[in-house]
Amino acid sequence: MSAEDQQALHNGIPQDEFDEVMSALRSIPRSDQRRWGDMYVRGLLAVQGKKTMRALANGAGAGAEQSLYQFISKSPWDPDRVRGDLARLLIERFRPRAWVVQPLVITKVGQHSVGVERQWVSQIGRVVNCQQAMSVWFAWDQGTCPVDWQLALPECWTDQDMRRRASIPTHVASCPPEQCAVDSVNKLTRGWGLSGRPVVMDLRETSPHRVCADLVTRQIPFVVRVDPSTITPVPPWPKPEPGAPVDQAGGWVGPAGLLSTLHKQRMPVEWFDPVSDGMRATSVGASRVALWGGAGDKGQPERLELMLLGAWTDPAKRSPSEFWLSNLSPSQLGAVYRTAMLSRRVERDLTQVSEDLGIRDFEGRSYRGWHHHMTMVSLAHAVTMLSSRPDQTQLEPAVRVSHVPSRDAKVSAA
Repeated sequence: MSAEDQQALHNGIPQDEFDEVMSALRSIPRSDQRRWGDMYVRGLLAVQGKKTMRALANGAGAGAEQSLYQFISKSPWDPDRVRGDLARLLIERFRPRAWVVQPLVITKVGQHSVGVERQWVSQIGRVVNCQQAMSVWFAWDQGTCPVDWQLALPECWTDQDMRRRASIPTHVASCPPEQCAVDSVNKLTRGWGLSGRPVVMDLRETSPHRVCADLVTRQIPFVVRVDPSTITPVPPWPKPEPGAPVDQAGGWVGPAGLLSTLHKQRMPVEWFDPVSDGMRATSVGASRVALWGGAGDKGQPERLELMLLGAWTDPAKRSPSEFWLSNLSPSQLGAVYRTAMLSRRVERDLTQVSEDLGIRDFEGRSYRGWHHHMTMVSLAHAVTMLSSRPDQTQLEPAVRVSHVPSRDAKVSAA
């Protein structure tokens, strides 16, 4: 048995499970590159502490550190092909219920890592020197795994000098993090040919209309968390404003009316909380609303009709603690909310699994190297999930991808 095999088995990971995940490397044409990829993932799984190139290559012989660096930072293999193969494997083995968009902030000391800029980060509550990335995770009842990564490049990193310094491809543009996420989801459906699952995403830091309209146009189901201020009801006529909700008959509902509708329609929804590792019950109500924003062909604001979910996580409060917008059928209220709660499992697995696998540890400066490292982290995460999966069927059947009827789930100019 080789030292590499012993390393994998030492971590309690069956060799066949490891080999199954590493089959995603078959799109890399050169056998020596596949071998270095195999060693890199083994190192991510075995090394304790920071995943430096030296630590990953420890005990592998002379020249291993340089070869691993070359494989990650310089070799021209396509990470998207590896990620696509990994995604198809996860679909076959786990039948994911949702695609959860998860932001990632990676703080940095210097200014040389690709995409680094001093910027305000709401998750931290201050200005920090960091990279900001968006990832799409497959989520099922017993686990999750990141399958795609997008680095949100600040505008300053798109000029010719910065592109050359970090080897950023010319087709890669600066875009807001939420748009990076939408582009990533679109790649999964159109680029990789995967059947779409409901997209779960947090849009509390931005106006939700643009993202929701984009997803509706692409016929992608979604459940997105929103700030209640973006859906503050105002009269939609004669001058509609962003966030005007309508009732079932299409008329205006005032703030008290909307809250009353949600309150009357609420029902208890049971769901498994991975943080507390137990079942919870939350009162959830739903109402049809109209989200206003943008401008149509005639210069008028666009109206997007969606379902608004209000969730009372604190029974002592009269107002909902959470607001979610969705283009899924309101008849699936319980399943839709349980789908939204898969975001909590992603947050848990990010902290308990991917953090230990070096998700923040890449020290290289190139755009290609960052994507290669994140792809290897995804493979290591998948190995962990595959080797620890419980022998049981899913607790909750996947929510059917049935949109709100076409007469409602559309963007129209007012």
